[in-house]
Amino acid sequence: MRFSGIGQPVRQSTQLLVLFATLYVPVLSWQDSRVQEPTAPPPLKTISRLERSQLTDSKDAKARVRTTLELALVHLAEAEAQTSQHDYPAAAAGAGRYWALVEDLFAFLKTMRADSDKTRDLYKRVEMALRAHGPRLSAIRRGTPAEYSVWIKEIEDFARNGRTEALNSFYGHTVFRDKPPDQQQASKPLQKNSITPDKNQP
Repeated sequence: MRFSGIGQPVRQSTQLLVLFATLYVPVLSWQDSRVQEPTAPPPLKTISRLERSQLTDSKDAKARVRTTLELALVHLAEAEAQTSQHDYPAAAAGAGRYWALVEDLFAFLKTMRADSDKTRDLYKRVEMALRAHGPRLSAIRRGTPAEYSVWIKEIEDFARNGRTEALNSFYGHTVFRDKPPDQQQASKPLQKNSITPDKNQP
């Protein structure tokens, strides 16, 4: 008789636990499905053999930069066109080729003399081109599903960081930075006492 009185609360607790699990577990599963969204594989950063030969056959650094930017613009336009046709794998492939060319361009510029006016002018040209590419990359990203837009966002960030690098390389040799206050104080010549004794003073 004593055990029969205890069994009633135990059965009620068990029923509550079952009800809680029935209601709560599907919510957790739904949240996990929202968090773990599928992601497409990253686009391949490739430069075709023909494009590589065009770059290596450039007569000088200026021609190579111009050719690289022209080829990159072709692939950017390709990514735009494929996005408008909802062919997102092809758009990502075009964006990957754009990415590869711009990355190769910065690797090439790093081989040049950093304190050369010619190098600074080339960095300025690259910065202006990437500035124009930024809004177009943003438009591609906004029109792309999440599983592909994550990579377009990475390319967009890469181009933005490239602009910053180009600006730093261009202005780094022309901007004079103020010295810290302690160095300014140390660089000032010591002033002699302006009060001189009177010659007639004994």
